[in-house]
Amino acid sequence: MMDLTFANPQAVHLIWLWIVVVLFWAKSNLGESGRFSAFSSDMRGRLIVRNSRRRRWFQLIALLVVFLFSTLAMMRPQTPNIEQQAKIAQNSGDIIVALDLSKAMLAEDASPNRLKKAVSEIKKLIDEMDSHRVGLVGFAGRATVLCPLTTDRGFFNLALDNADPFSIAKGGTRIGDAIRISTKAFGPGEASKVIILVTDGEDHDSYPLDEADKAKERGISIVSVGFGSESGSPIIITDPKTRAKESLLDRDGNVVNSKLDGETLREIATKTEGVYVPAGTGNLDLKSIVAKHIKPIIRNADTKSHKVLPNEVYFPFVLTSFLGFVTLIWLSGLGRRRES
Repeated sequence: MMDLTFANPQAVHLIWLWIVVVLFWAKSNLGESGRFSAFSSDMRGRLIVRNSRRRRWFQLIALLVVFLFSTLAMMRPQTPNIEQQAKIAQNSGDIIVALDLSKAMLAEDASPNRLKKAVSEIKKLIDEMDSHRVGLVGFAGRATVLCPLTTDRGFFNLALDNADPFSIAKGGTRIGDAIRISTKAFGPGEASKVIILVTDGEDHDSYPLDEADKAKERGISIVSVGFGSESGSPIIITDPKTRAKESLLDRDGNVVNSKLDGETLREIATKTEGVYVPAGTGNLDLKSIVAKHIKPIIRNADTKSHKVLPNEVYFPFVLTSFLGFVTLIWLSGLGRRRES
């Protein structure tokens, strides 16, 4: 009990109310009522049925026990809980997936296309993230939060399944905007923060390296996952109605060639003490990525976010107050006699 603290110490002021109640009770039960003072002692004995004086003193003690321990219970006595401290440390990671939803992600150099391949890999990746909170930001010509941070994997996967180039009204690829919106999506808190940036790396003048510096200032690490070929490939899109394949053309009628900008993604990761993962067009070794690159980032930040949750110990005080109340009722119902 040496470490006992109170979460609601203001409740101690209830003691003043209890003092008034006790004084009123003492005057009414330990003295003679003024209403009967004009009667003879024999007549008062016939009119007033009262407990013996000793029993009334015991009642007063029981009443004091009720008031004292109920007040202590309302002050919420607590002791540190070291076991819960370790549990908090294991669940303190926040992860935002920033997914490129530009039309370049529809390129079919990855099967069935870059976007669907990325969605499949992201689901597997998140499954390896234990119980950490995850969120989703979609970006193209602008960025938007598609799923706020949550531990609900079903809700996250639903938002991920519905993410497509039509989710973002403006075309293009602005990685800087994706990093900026993802950084805001974390909000305040001491949890470790990781952005998993999934893109082909082509950026349209959004200053991603500047935004990476700002993310670093907030203690955010970025894991860049690059999809596509660094040598470049045309964006082949399948018409959903006719299933005919055609190349994506720019405004001048030229075939759009999409090239993975691995250098930019590598520099973004380096600035934030993260890692660059060149996914290319093949399969990812997800367990290796999580174990070697993501979990160490979260674990290192966990050591800075230990919290001690209190262990509530109000029950003994409530129990003592209840027993005092039962005793008071018992004393009030027994041993009553007429005063002589």
